[in-house]
This record gives sequence, C-alpha cells and structure tokens, in this order.
Amino acid sequence: MDAAVIDRSEVGQHVPVSIIIPCYRCADTIQRAVDSVMAQTRLPEEIILADDFSNDAGKTLGVLDRLHQAHQETNIKVLRLNKNCGPGSARNAGWQESSQPYIAFLDADDSWHPKKLEIQYQWMSAHPNVVLSGHTSVKIAKGAALPDLPERLVARHIDRLGLLLSNRFPTRSVMLKREVSHRFIPEKRYAEDYLLWLTIVFSGQPAWFLNMPMAYAFKEEFGDGGLTGNLWETQQGVLDTYQRLFRAGFISFFALILVSCLSFLKFFRRWGIVKRRSLFKKAS
Repeated sequence: MDAAVIDRSEVGQHVPVSIIIPCYRCADTIQRAVDSVMAQTRLPEEIILADDFSNDAGKTLGVLDRLHQAHQETNIKVLRLNKNCGPGSARNAGWQESSQPYIAFLDADDSWHPKKLEIQYQWMSAHPNVVLSGHTSVKIAKGAALPDLPERLVARHIDRLGLLLSNRFPTRSVMLKREVSHRFIPEKRYAEDYLLWLTIVFSGQPAWFLNMPMAYAFKEEFGDGGLTGNLWETQQGVLDTYQRLFRAGFISFFALILVSCLSFLKFFRRWGIVKRRSLFKKAS
C-alpha cells in the first residue's frame, strides 16, 4: 500500500458519501463550496449544511434554503443549530444526521477539485481497513484555474509520531468511515479537527495521506481571518489538544512537553510570517 494507481475508467453517478459543511455567516462563500460538490464527477448521496446559529439577520439561512430549493435532484439537508457552538459541534450534528457509510468534510469557504470524491472514495473502497484518509490542499486565488492532478496517486501511511509532530490532514481533505466512534469535542473551537484525527490514529485505526491536490483554500492557513486568524487562540487550542491526549494516556508527560515546545516554535514562526505579511501590505 505504499503506492496506488487510480483506475479512472470506473463510471458512476453517485458514491455512498455524506458531505458535511458547517455554516456560520457564510452567505458570501457557501455557494462556491456547494457548486464544487455539485460539479463532482461522482456525486455524493447527500449534502448536509449545518448552520451554527448564524447571527447575520437570516442571510446565511436564506442562502442555504435557496441552495436546497435549487438542487431538488440532490439530497441537500439544512440543519439549524439552536446555539453557536463552533464548527466541531456543527460537524457532529451533521454526522448524527448522515446516512451514508462514508463522510467527507468541507468548510463553507473552501472548495474541491471535480474528481475529489471519485478518486478518494475509489481509493478508500479499495482499502477497506483504512478508516481515515486525507490529501493535499493548496491555496488558490479566486477565479484561478485549478492545478493539474498528477497521473499517479501515491498513498502513504501516517503513523502516530508523524501526525503528532504535524497535522497532515486539513479538514477540507478528510474522508472517513461513518462508523468511527470518536467525535469532535463539543464547543472546542480551535484544533478540534486535529484532536479528532489524533484520537483516531492513537486508538489504532489506520490513516493514510494521498498526494493529490484536490482541496482548495482561498485565504492563508493562518493569520487571514476566520478561526485560524487568531494565532494565540489557535496555539491555545493546539496545547489543549496535546493535554487531552496526555490525560487520555495516549502520550507520555515527556512527549507532552516536547510537542508543546515544538508547537511554540511553530507559533513564533507563524507570528513572524504574519508580521512580515502585514508590513508588506502596508508598504505596498
């Protein structure tokens, strides 16, 4: 399983996947995200739009309802949470409502390559022991052409140490089996996705990384708005994730100190990048 070549001759209309998109004040971006799902070469069986109690005078809910009405041929469900708890809780609500054996996550301000579901589902169905897979994600400009996909898909196993040292799985890239018993920690707003991936892997369930750039962000990964825009809160979320792993008995106290120190090195590096970015913008 060090490498895999996708046979793209298989043709089908749907794949047994539930798409879960947490939505919060995303009236300006959710159309693009849903369009990228509707453009898939193999459509999902359902799309679940989980509104995390958006407080924008009904703008987000209005767009979600219009998307539901505009795609009557597709099973689009709109969930309305009764309080704002963060994207993890919204994903949990969608997970609970889902009906398919596989789940794929997408954020409301991101998008996918049209072959994402075809390629990733085909790979996972060919490797049924794998419960979680993710793939390359890249930042692109709005309206830019999508990057070409490599002809050969190479997959590699992500072990505990590798994932502990670095989060290899952007949420927009993850597909997992619905049967996974672990969930996002309710109301944990920072690094809640990283904690779930680590919990799954440290519980002994296989996770693999695919080298296909099939997910796209339209802003910087940190320091550019959204939940990742606040660097210190994000850093606190990462530290909380490591502390939870320690309390669960997954890592030793020595490992906790080591990865916490490494996370601070990454924090200061990112802080420097954001500062330089800010100075460059002012200069220009």
